[in-house]
Amino acid sequence: MSTFVVVGGDAAGMSAASKAKRDDPDLDVVVFEKGQWVSYGACGLPYYIKGEIQTLEELVSVTPEEFREERDIDLRTGHEVVDIDPGDRTVTAESDDGEVTVDYDHLLIATGAESVVPPIDGKDLEGVYTLGSMTDGKELREFVARSRETSPLDQPDRGPACHFLETCVAPIAIVGGGYIGVEMAEALAENDFEVHLFQRGDRILKGFSEATSEAVREHVESNDVAVNLNAEIEAFEGDDGVEAVVTADGERTEVGMALLGAGVRPRTDLAEATGVELGPTGAIATDEYRETNLPDVYAAGDCAEAEHVVTGDPTYVPLALTANRHGRAVGQTVAGTPSEGGGVAGTAAVKAFDVEAARTGCLDHEEAREAGFDPVTKTIDAKSRAGYYPEGGTVKVTLTADRETERVLGASLVSEYGEGAVHRSHAIVGAVTEGVTVEELANYDLAYAPPFNTTWDPVLTAAKVLGGKL
Repeated sequence: MSTFVVVGGDAAGMSAASKAKRDDPDLDVVVFEKGQWVSYGACGLPYYIKGEIQTLEELVSVTPEEFREERDIDLRTGHEVVDIDPGDRTVTAESDDGEVTVDYDHLLIATGAESVVPPIDGKDLEGVYTLGSMTDGKELREFVARSRETSPLDQPDRGPACHFLETCVAPIAIVGGGYIGVEMAEALAENDFEVHLFQRGDRILKGFSEATSEAVREHVESNDVAVNLNAEIEAFEGDDGVEAVVTADGERTEVGMALLGAGVRPRTDLAEATGVELGPTGAIATDEYRETNLPDVYAAGDCAEAEHVVTGDPTYVPLALTANRHGRAVGQTVAGTPSEGGGVAGTAAVKAFDVEAARTGCLDHEEAREAGFDPVTKTIDAKSRAGYYPEGGTVKVTLTADRETERVLGASLVSEYGEGAVHRSHAIVGAVTEGVTVEELANYDLAYAPPFNTTWDPVLTAAKVLGGKL
């Protein structure tokens, strides 16, 4: 009997394990997971902390018991892999019960990513959190509950001007203006916290267009979140716990908690120690079948690179769909049907209070030029629904194309929540992936009805306008 060993029990790992076992029931599948949680939706943690999701268990797609009993997978939680020997083809893991070594015929490294902790003085103070695991989410939810119980909530003004523990719940510093930073700003502000978001660069959501970033920033600030741009945190101050954050220019802000949302990096220590090569992004390099430089050793998910469909270069996109697709492809390959799982366009979406935003493809002009393109960008505003329809809003579309070939390179969209920025991005994902031109996109036969869009959907309008500019 052949043995497939998986290191890591979240999206990529459990997708691979499940697909391999489904396609080849005779395959012996062993999964080692360091923690106790598997197959969970980490993307839902901000909404759990906010209170929209009531229990951590609701974020779990498949329980450990279901994997073991219904899918016949040898899932071993609480087992940390400490050594991989590619020569002997063995994996060694440690648990409270001791050490165990298992032989493998095929091996998947799906160790995921870890939160980036910037070198800030005082980062180890109590009250400085990250959000990279279910345990982190539980601790933050408990902090919210404790603060609401001990702080007065009946004051009429709990905006950025309120004083620490006198007229509002504890002020909070969020370090980083990416997905986690923006989503957690909403989660905490909606729980009556005074929120200060610090972004080292000149705009939040840097992977989106400038127009999208600016629209989201303005909306976040209108919801009483203080957004500080070009603000690098130099230190956290406090005795028993964090009491203030200090920026590089000496600005001091009193807080009762700080959240580090400075992004994630691939967890590659185990792979490197095994002799697995990393790529230019710092994540694990693989071929199109997710196989590393070591025979029968694969890597997928947030620890591995993927190929960008526009530039053709390796890229690092630590998002759930990529992990699930590539994990599933590895499982299918191991079971006997080689599968690639596809490239990535860097497609992503975010909600911030009452706006939604999406992005896909290659938007950064410098990156596009490095890939051999001559990028041209145009931003338009268009109605989300027919003008005579009693509801609706505005969709802002930023579209980028290559000047010479007119190929669509990428897009960024923002609208009021529910007005379709995210769903409209899907048509552009198809255009980006298939390499179509702006004119071809403008002729897409998109669905039309007054409650959903105008006759010329904002995506089509953006393509027409950019085509005219080209």
